[in-house]
Amino acid sequence: MAKYDNNNEIAIWKNDDRETEKHPHYKGNGIVDGIDYWVSAWRAAEDASPNAPVLKIRLTAKNAAPKAAPAKKEPEADIPF
Repeated sequence: MAKYDNNNEIAIWKNDDRETEKHPHYKGNGIVDGIDYWVSAWRAAEDASPNAPVLKIRLTAKNAAPKAAPAKKEPEADIPF
């Protein structure tokens, strides 16, 4: 029996844990070109322009390192020679 190939497919479900407007309406996962992604999707606001997208979707690689705060650059010391 052939193994099911779910490459380049995304599945999302309603986010029942949504607490603020910044949390996505839908969450899920998918595989694109062999890379696993978390999927987050937001619906357009009720009063949005008719030209606004119905959904805005963000893909985040599952193995992506968390974003680190930029390192503070130490001021260069004035060394007299």
